[in-house]
Amino acid sequence: MISVKKFSVNPFQENSYVVSDETGYCLVVDAGFFFQKEIDEVLNYLHTQNLKPVGLVNTHCHFDHLMGVDFIRNKFGIPFECHKDDAFWLPLASVQARSFGITMPEMANADHFFQADQELHFGNSFLQVIHVPGHSPGHVVFYSPGNQFLMAGDVLFHSSIGRSDLPGGNYDQLVRSIKEKLLVLPPETIVWSGHGVETSIGFEKLNNPYLI
Repeated sequence: MISVKKFSVNPFQENSYVVSDETGYCLVVDAGFFFQKEIDEVLNYLHTQNLKPVGLVNTHCHFDHLMGVDFIRNKFGIPFECHKDDAFWLPLASVQARSFGITMPEMANADHFFQADQELHFGNSFLQVIHVPGHSPGHVVFYSPGNQFLMAGDVLFHSSIGRSDLPGGNYDQLVRSIKEKLLVLPPETIVWSGHGVETSIGFEKLNNPYLI
């Protein structure tokens, strides 16, 4: 059984996640930890739950989802993975942060890139990697068919969708990606988004004004 722990962090209230199973192995998803108290909180959670991070993965590479990546990577000695089509954001992360008045160290390159139809394994569990471009060219989501949840990043939100006005974004592609790849999932699938509260595929299919 997979457990999902959400941390709402940094000045943009980005949702970072620790996804673990009964073995104690876990993935850290979209590590946006910025303030020291946020770093302390996630470290305390990992310690008290006896969790061992074995993967550090991002749905996409906008700076607010990267702020804690290098800390987690160096602290636990684990590789950082993202989609190759979002790799161009990594050397620009600190520049993008400064445009919002945030000082952020320069990012190191990704250690690995996702492959088509890849599965992310941890303990006895796995997440499927699904490429869903539109918010950014290399945006992916992580889907658990067994536990029926989706780590949606900034593609799909409660009653909304991601912005598409940043470099590499495309509104028509975003809507098409959601309809063709996400709304076909079981309606009871819980959606854990990159900002805000969780929702479900069924709710968004019936109520999201951008998708009806």
